[in-house]
Amino acid sequence: MLELRPNCECCDRDLPFDSAEARICTFECTFCADCVDGALKGVCPNCGGGFSARPIRPAHLMAKYPASTKRVLKPQGCAAA
Repeated sequence: MLELRPNCECCDRDLPFDSAEARICTFECTFCADCVDGALKGVCPNCGGGFSARPIRPAHLMAKYPASTKRVLKPQGCAAA
């Protein structure tokens, strides 16, 4: 099950469970669409893989399967990429 991490690792933008702007790689590194399309140029800075839109978990399942609250942030943001 996906963690549904709450933020972009580069800019720390909030990415709620139902955000259409969330992008993930195969290791579930999580970034916003602006960082993926801009600074990262579609390549994950952690693993070198590509990105896909993060699936949206239906709201009625959030109580049983909540999203993660653990924020992951690269210290230098996208500049660390």
